[in-house]
Amino acid sequence: MPAPLREYGAPRLSPDARRLAVVVAEQVWLYDLSRATLSRFTFEGDQNLFPVWRPDGKRIAFWSAKEGPQNIFWQLADGSGGLERLTTSQDAQAPTSWSPDGQLLAFVEVNPNKRFEIWVLRMGDHKAQPFLQTRFNEAGPRFSPDGRWLAYNSDESGRYEVYVQPYPGPGGKWQISTEGGTEPVWNPNGRELFYRSEDKIMAVDIATQPGFAAGRPRKLFEGRYVETPNPSTTYYDVSPDGQRFLMIKESEQNSSATQINVVLNWFEELKRKAPTGKK
Repeated sequence: MPAPLREYGAPRLSPDARRLAVVVAEQVWLYDLSRATLSRFTFEGDQNLFPVWRPDGKRIAFWSAKEGPQNIFWQLADGSGGLERLTTSQDAQAPTSWSPDGQLLAFVEVNPNKRFEIWVLRMGDHKAQPFLQTRFNEAGPRFSPDGRWLAYNSDESGRYEVYVQPYPGPGGKWQISTEGGTEPVWNPNGRELFYRSEDKIMAVDIATQPGFAAGRPRKLFEGRYVETPNPSTTYYDVSPDGQRFLMIKESEQNSSATQINVVLNWFEELKRKAPTGKK
């Protein structure tokens, strides 16, 4: 049974791929994929947005205006307990990605000049440090599966493109997209990076040994799926096996509502259309 029609946003699969955290009417809801049930997760405060599962699946971090400025809070994934504040700032902050050990949380901060910056919160001492602060917009940071790289999008070239830098550095950066790109998401195997370019979902082969190298972008599939209205977050997700994509699509019955779609067997479709491609 498909998920009921709602205005969905910012979907994130749980680490075990059994549940989906998604925004509905500025609150975080959980959708149980096996039971086909949708239940509200956040009840405190307004504008609880951009959920991000911790790698152990026990907590979900998100942006919340519960105590004034939109800062980062988290809550136990079983719904018990209340919201716990993780950051305190007068600037809006949106979480985007955990390091694989759950000890670092990458997030986007909107500075007083209304530009996006990339920061990282250390869970050990709850201190946040800037990673990228420039005169351009940098957003959407995603830790690689090994925690050694951050993918993100930047408009330094005049349009958004996807880049990768080593974390915590030092080191250079590599441009991954070639004709515009946002919403980077790593394949969980660490050897591929996905991103969105208009209606297309693109993929780039990645190698990190002996040094970093990126292949040529190739199209996996395309369709009129809902795109993120904010470069800080992502409006699709990838299953833990890297073979299924969870997308949001406008309903044909109601243009103001959306539905959740899972794109299956995209790799087999790619091989059929491009039999000479990588296997």
